[in-house]
Amino acid sequence: MTTYTAPLKDMQFLLHDVLGVSGRDIPGYGDLDAGFTGAVLEEAGKLASDVLAPLNAVGDREGCVLENGVVRTPTGFKAAFDAVKAGGWTALDCDPDYGGQGLPYVMATAVGEMFVSANMAFNMYQGLTHGAYSAIHVHGTAEQKATYLPKIVSCDWTGTMNLTEPHCGTDLGLMRTKAEPQADGSYKISGTKIFISAGEHDLAENIIHLVLAKAPGGGEGTKGISLFIVPKFLVNADGSLGARNGVSVGKVEEKMGIHGNATCVMNYDGAVGYLLGDLHKGMRAMFTMMNEARLGVGLQGYAVAEAAYQNALGYAKDRLQGRDVTGAQNPKGPADPLIVHPDIRRSLMDQKSFVEGARAFTYWAASMIDQSVRSGDADAEGLVSLLIPVLKGFQTDRGFEMAVQAQQIWGGHGYIEDNGVSQFVRDARIAQIYEGANGVQALDLVGRKLATDGGKHVMAFFALIKGFIKENEGDARMAVYLDPLKAASKDVQAAAMFFMNNAMKNPNAALAGSYDFMTMMGHTCLGLMWAKMAKAAFAGLDAGGDADFLNTKLATGRYYMQRQLPATALHLARIESGADPVMALAAEAF
Repeated sequence: MTTYTAPLKDMQFLLHDVLGVSGRDIPGYGDLDAGFTGAVLEEAGKLASDVLAPLNAVGDREGCVLENGVVRTPTGFKAAFDAVKAGGWTALDCDPDYGGQGLPYVMATAVGEMFVSANMAFNMYQGLTHGAYSAIHVHGTAEQKATYLPKIVSCDWTGTMNLTEPHCGTDLGLMRTKAEPQADGSYKISGTKIFISAGEHDLAENIIHLVLAKAPGGGEGTKGISLFIVPKFLVNADGSLGARNGVSVGKVEEKMGIHGNATCVMNYDGAVGYLLGDLHKGMRAMFTMMNEARLGVGLQGYAVAEAAYQNALGYAKDRLQGRDVTGAQNPKGPADPLIVHPDIRRSLMDQKSFVEGARAFTYWAASMIDQSVRSGDADAEGLVSLLIPVLKGFQTDRGFEMAVQAQQIWGGHGYIEDNGVSQFVRDARIAQIYEGANGVQALDLVGRKLATDGGKHVMAFFALIKGFIKENEGDARMAVYLDPLKAASKDVQAAAMFFMNNAMKNPNAALAGSYDFMTMMGHTCLGLMWAKMAKAAFAGLDAGGDADFLNTKLATGRYYMQRQLPATALHLARIESGADPVMALAAEAF
């Protein structure tokens, strides 16, 4: 069976040597000294490795079962969920006024990574609850916050988000779920939602569904959508649970992966709902959660790849196959270990360089969310909003590819179910689809985000890279990191200029290249992260730090800069070919 060990040293390196969290002028960051963050991450790592990871295969094997209207989660999930609750992990970055610990989001991100690597399906129960918490915390009335948030923060009650319907996925304007106003100010919600993660389960005493629906008078399309709080059990005035609401689970989907999470069809039959936020402004309330939710999915992309990489690395060191072409490395054995072979090294370096770069990108983005929320920094909000579709789309695409590469190292033993490696591939696949499929992320990036505020934020991104290069080009050691970064940045700028010059007269020219643009932006972001990590590693070496760790970091970064980052030139060539190669065939010619 597979195992997982939290990469604590790498996490601490990012938080303190790269991001310098304890010295940042962000409320709450001054408390994040290395001793404190180390203690938090170590305890979370133990829980991930000792409690959650052993249940990963159990959840995959058993799945969730619908019995008499109740979904039974896999063996051991309830006890593990109680352990997560008892440790206060669900409340880590939540508001202390409602029972939270008030830590910065970057800390919750680091902890969340470990839980996802250990057991992605399990972590979704509390992960989705956090999204419901955020929406109510920002848009709820004082009464709604007092009623729901303390129980949601503790995960005594969990939460969901209900968007998708059988006939509409991304195009929410086609939504049919109705909300009929009642005399007491509540609404009756009727309709069917599908693909609702953690929609029903036996882990909590109540489930608070956030449901998008159309109320009368809202008009067509997304302008008529409102967001409603729809509890599984109604809540009495004294906070106790009342009658069962008119919401039920129609079925539990059979899926390719994340079997341990209950993905449900939810039926609303005149269920009592309470408006959250402004009437007909449900999309605004929903988008409150988008940066956080999509960062969380982007995190899933590399967190599952981390677990897959760890198990591939162990296998590559143990499995004896063939001889090193330069001479036997294990002369007393029948063969050398797989890791001596260059193509296996290539695969492992692909995985390692991606995971560590993506981790840095994700923590950097989480720190920008902290800067936006805690300091009211509009520029930080604008930059992270620009980069979120890149983080989500690129990291889940590459994360899936890295899980496949890890499986490939196992060969046929990775394809059979006995060893558990195939689960990483199957679990990682969904992250490319939910919270907005990756093609939609690319369209969002090119169609909306690039032009936001007159292109201010993409220009700030280019200026950030240019400033970093100029600041560090005097250090000759940095050239191998800065030169590829400069080339990649120029490629991205050339692609953006192509869109600017062609999009108005031929919008398809931009849209046909949107996916390539998202990918080249992803490579460039990881290139920037590797350059920042290289700078921190050189500083660590100069200060007498851990030479083995820091030199390994530098070598891994060089690999990414030399073997991965040049891909931006390929994507630029594709973009500059325009829409004609993509749109050449008439629909009936396919």
